[in-house]
Parts: sequence; structure tokens; C-alpha cells
Amino acid sequence: MRILVAGGAGYIGSHTCVELLNAGHEVVCADNLLNSKYESIRRVEKITGKTIKFYKVDLADYEATKVVFEENKIDGVIHFAGLKCVPESIQVPLKYYQNNLDTVFVVMQLMKEYNVKNFVFSSSATVYGDPKVLPLTEDCEVGGTTNPYGTTKYFIERILMDMCKADSSLNVAILRYFNPVGAHPSGMIGEDPNGIPNNLVPYVTQVAIGKRPYLNVNGNDYDTPDGTGVRDYIHIVDLAIGHVLALNKLATGSGLVIYNLGTGNGYSVLDIVHAFDKAVGRPIPYKIAPRRPGDIAACYADPAKAREELGFVAKYGVDDMARDAWNWQSKNPDGYGEEQ
Repeated sequence: MRILVAGGAGYIGSHTCVELLNAGHEVVCADNLLNSKYESIRRVEKITGKTIKFYKVDLADYEATKVVFEENKIDGVIHFAGLKCVPESIQVPLKYYQNNLDTVFVVMQLMKEYNVKNFVFSSSATVYGDPKVLPLTEDCEVGGTTNPYGTTKYFIERILMDMCKADSSLNVAILRYFNPVGAHPSGMIGEDPNGIPNNLVPYVTQVAIGKRPYLNVNGNDYDTPDGTGVRDYIHIVDLAIGHVLALNKLATGSGLVIYNLGTGNGYSVLDIVHAFDKAVGRPIPYKIAPRRPGDIAACYADPAKAREELGFVAKYGVDDMARDAWNWQSKNPDGYGEEQ
């Protein structure tokens, strides 16, 4: 199939492009490069030996995005495009609601006009809010989100559900990610955040490479085994493969399907730090800092549904995640560098 990857130059998007190409799909990528760099696309092409048709386009711009659909016979869309920083979303909520919803509105409208029926949406475990029970299944209550970023994901999920009710020919997979970490084993692509990282692992690797003096561990008074936040960390390659499996499901005429993509294992912040101690070969310095607004104590998946219906099984463990993230960072101390 020819797949439009919206936001395909980003961290999750670029790794998914690799797995799509390896699975024999054609890839068309559209990205405004606000939170990503075109160098990631060049490197995906090197890893796979295949080419990607790339458009620098703001997916909230209807006329610009229409060109992508007009020039390519698209068979399916994987939608990663969106702003994703939880603390920033609390500070500038309108920016997040406008951007994250508008990109979906434009893409879905053009899918309707060009008769594209398969849509994979990049959602998030944040739609579950502060979990009442763990592990989380797809049937757990959603909507009690703790930040605007998560609320945009929840709103889009509801919009997609309504669209599927209105059009039974639509096939939509909502993938609720837990915490993607790591990098491609080649070390050629990985997570390259702008400015100060907001996610744990890129911050740890920047401390390890000497860019930052120490890691702030935000809160050690949660009701968890060591007092630090517990999350379900999933290797980025496992997550990317999950998208290919979801596309396979949509090709059967699935209608609306929802899956958690996680490992089912909860690791604390300090568990991750100690995994990096091993990967790097020396202790990662850290200090305890106050909790961050919008954070919760613990969140991890029950991945049984994705295993049973998609054949999705996470193959990489926490030591693999640390090893590959450090391999990426040590080979690319400045990430992708400045665009030429």
C-alpha cells in the first residue's frame, strides 16, 4: 500500500517509516519540520535502501495538504502530526487544541474527498488520566485527562468514533501509546528533541554525553515501590512495528479498533536511570526535584488485546532500550545537527 505518514520526520514517525518500507509499503511523508528535521528522512532512506516522497507542509493547511492527496494515490494514513509536550500544553492550551485538532480535521476531510478509508491514529495512554486500576485495558474509563495534550488525544478519539458511526466504510485504528524510548539499533535515527528535553530518556542520555550536569527526578514521594513515577516504557522499534500490524488489521475491513501499545511492565524513573548506568558504564548523576504538574504516579498497559488481535508482542526489554538510546546519543551527540 501507499501510506501517507503525517508527521513522519519525527521520532516515532521516522522509525515507523523504516518498518513500513521494510514491510514492502510505499511511503509518502508530510511534515512541517517544526519538531523534526529532514535529516531523519535521509537516514531512513539509507537504512532501508528505499526512497520516501517528502512534502514540507503544515497539515492544518487544507490547500497545501490537498496537493499531497492530489499527487499521490493514498491507500492509508498514519497520523503522528501534533504538538506533544505535556508541560507546554498546560501553559499554552489553545495552541495545542488548535494545532492537534486542525491537523486531523484537514487530513480526514481530504481522506473523504479522495476516498481513502484506512486511518491509524497516534493516541496516548494519557487518555486514561490517573488510572483507577492497573494494568490498563482498552475498556478502562477514558476522559479524565490531567493535561491539555492528553485531552486533545481524547477529543480526537471521540471524533474518530463519531466518524466511524457515520461512515461504516471507514477503518480506523486508535493506538494508545505508553512511553516510547530507545532508538533504531543502527544508531542512525533516534529521539532529537528541540531545546531542553521534556521526556526522561533523552534527558538521561544528554546527561550521559555531558550536555547536562544531572537529571532532575520529578518527585520521589509517589505511592510506588521507590517513590518515583512508574511507566510502561516500550522500545520505539516495537512501537513502530505495531503500526504495520495495525495497517494489516485495517486491510481486512476492521471498522474501528482500539489497542494499547505497551509491554505490560511498569518501570520506575530510577529503574530507567539504573539501566542507563549499565549501558553507559558509569552512574548517571541525578537530584530529586518537585513533581511536575499533570504527572501521575503510575501507568502501565495490559497489552493482551493487541497480542491476540494483531500478533503484537514487544520483543525489547529495558536494557535494550537503554543500550539503543545510548548508542544513538553517543554516535550523534548533537542529534541530527543543524539543517543544511
